[in-house]
Amino acid sequence: MGSYSHQTIDLLKKEIPVEQEPLLLSGDVKTGLVLVDIVNGFCTVGSGNLAPQAPDKQISGMVDESVKLAKMFCEMKWPVYALLDSHHPDIPEPPYPPHCLAGTDESKLVPALQFLENEPNATLRCKGCIDGFLGSFENDGSNVFVDWVKANNIKAILVVGICTDICVLDFVCSALSARNRGFLTPLEDVMVYSRGCATFDLPVHVARNIKGALAHPQELMHHMGLYMAKGRGAKVVSQVSFVTQ
Repeated sequence: MGSYSHQTIDLLKKEIPVEQEPLLLSGDVKTGLVLVDIVNGFCTVGSGNLAPQAPDKQISGMVDESVKLAKMFCEMKWPVYALLDSHHPDIPEPPYPPHCLAGTDESKLVPALQFLENEPNATLRCKGCIDGFLGSFENDGSNVFVDWVKANNIKAILVVGICTDICVLDFVCSALSARNRGFLTPLEDVMVYSRGCATFDLPVHVARNIKGALAHPQELMHHMGLYMAKGRGAKVVSQVSFVTQ
């Protein structure tokens, strides 16, 4: 948690709370699962410039929850849309250092999710930008995510992944705006699973020694990402369970 105390975190959560609710999925409402950037370059220890350098409880917890959901959605034959950060080596993404270069292990799903590559109900989309909605556009102007929603008649999406306050938030905000403009019919609800999301940790005392870096305390920024998503109109859920036949 760096230089931020538990009292600071508790004060923030009290002043700007994020109301959460449990989610029960029964299949009555067609729901799709969206996995945002659960790739080695962001999640697997030592796998690149933006990967954790040591085991990280929040990130490993996010991966575990996302794997459970992905397996359950596949078992139920419900649609899954996985976004994979994948960059051309000659196209930088400032302010971030090179990461998740196309064709490298960094840009691949974490090992526990690689089964999705062979799942008929899963759509994998490589993206070369922060926002997965923008990254789903094709050169002809069509959008793979929009087509996925429409083709599967999806009325709700459940979003998990990394980073809560960056790629997850940007995707959620764009999806909400597109929904509001009527571009994502029949989509109604955008839901973010708090335990299925995570972000990175860069304490202020470390950031001070990195030119151009901004402090990024993990728990604070995770909370702020959820808060901003809810403020834009997303539902934040605390747990996910299924009604099984």
